[in-house]
Amino acid sequence: MSVLVLAGIGLLTGLTTVLFGFGGGFVTVPVIVWADARLGADAAHVAVATSAVVMIVNACVATVATDRAILSLLRRSKPLLALLAAGGAIGALATRWTPAFVTQWAFVAYLVATIVDVLVRPGFLHRRAEGAVTGSGHGEEAGRIRAALGVPIGATASFLGVGGSVMTVPLLRRLGHDMRTATTLANPLTLAVATPALVLFGAENFGAENSGSPASAGVFLYGPVDLGAAAALLAGALPVIVAMRRRPPRISDRLHAWSYLALLVLVTATMAVLSLDDA
Repeated sequence: MSVLVLAGIGLLTGLTTVLFGFGGGFVTVPVIVWADARLGADAAHVAVATSAVVMIVNACVATVATDRAILSLLRRSKPLLALLAAGGAIGALATRWTPAFVTQWAFVAYLVATIVDVLVRPGFLHRRAEGAVTGSGHGEEAGRIRAALGVPIGATASFLGVGGSVMTVPLLRRLGHDMRTATTLANPLTLAVATPALVLFGAENFGAENSGSPASAGVFLYGPVDLGAAAALLAGALPVIVAMRRRPPRISDRLHAWSYLALLVLVTATMAVLSLDDA
């Protein structure tokens, strides 16, 4: 049954990848914590590592299928991408030495802060009409994320397992991009964060130490990555990403922004409940 549930959640991550730029970590971290609860305190670390796998595959497929005109907005962003990757490596290293409960509650705290930020500060939910920028060739009018922000964004995203979209979408939005452009650009930015994190997670010997323990029975671990969960999630996500990139849904910019906020609230509440159960 858990495989079917994970595949269904994978379908949801496919939707969020296309609509909100979430390559998977935003949704998969709390889900994998639940699915791998038998691992006890190690479940949070497994969730972060497994989400990196899901994010990198989802973000890669979504990026390949993206309109070249939108991707061209990143052509002068190589320093930002490099620093995002450096930050992603730092965050991945930090998770090795951080207690699992700290990672879980930091995840919740960051999402709460993001929710408050998008509600209180102008520029995300309510935008001036003249500030709107579409993804149809006018993106040059909008701003770019400063390269100096790459390391803190990458490190925080990798440490929490949320990709980069939770930070980059609000930033891009306030820099003048519409939701479609901001969420689409979040996929290649997430790819820059998740790739070095995945390499470092794969270098761990977590699986070798724990695969034979009673707690890990039924969990197919490679290093700290739950391969079974990752496969089930991707089986549900990838067909949805390909289909929706070919025929993108029509949704108003305002509704798109409020839907993003609603998903933030839902995932925050879910992770908080899971964290309380583990306490």
